[in-house]
Amino acid sequence: MDPRVVENIYLLVIVTLVSVLQNVFFAQKVERECKSHHSHTSAFERVSCANRNCMDAYPTFLAVMWCAGLCLSQAPAAFAGIIYLLVRQQYFVGYLGQTSQSTPGYLFGKRIISFLFLMCIVGIFNYLLVRYYGSDYKDYVETITKAASALLLIP
Repeated sequence: MDPRVVENIYLLVIVTLVSVLQNVFFAQKVERECKSHHSHTSAFERVSCANRNCMDAYPTFLAVMWCAGLCLSQAPAAFAGIIYLLVRQQYFVGYLGQTSQSTPGYLFGKRIISFLFLMCIVGIFNYLLVRYYGSDYKDYVETITKAASALLLIP
């Protein structure tokens, strides 16, 4: 494999692998809860539902993170991906307590997905500008995106 290709995606690969480990952690929680109690307890229902909810959003997260990283800039996309995984962990743990404790994580996760989606759109738009008009604003957009990714830390 060409090292230049890896250089452009290695942060995205790392975040993807960390997300896989997180999925394994969630699955183990479900399995432990299933083995330690009967599968019809409220604790099992909560952990199972939290896991299902996280899995439902997972393909969307991966798609927009990779598209944002490839179309615009991998560093802000990977940073947003790490923040998303932390928020997803907060959501999962919050859901195990009271469902209302998971709401901030859910809302914050939606904001990160929206940011990544916006990065995808801007990257595609910039590509079309270069392709059809010869104007490349990628450097300016990357600078703005890197600065804006820090705003994701504000709750």
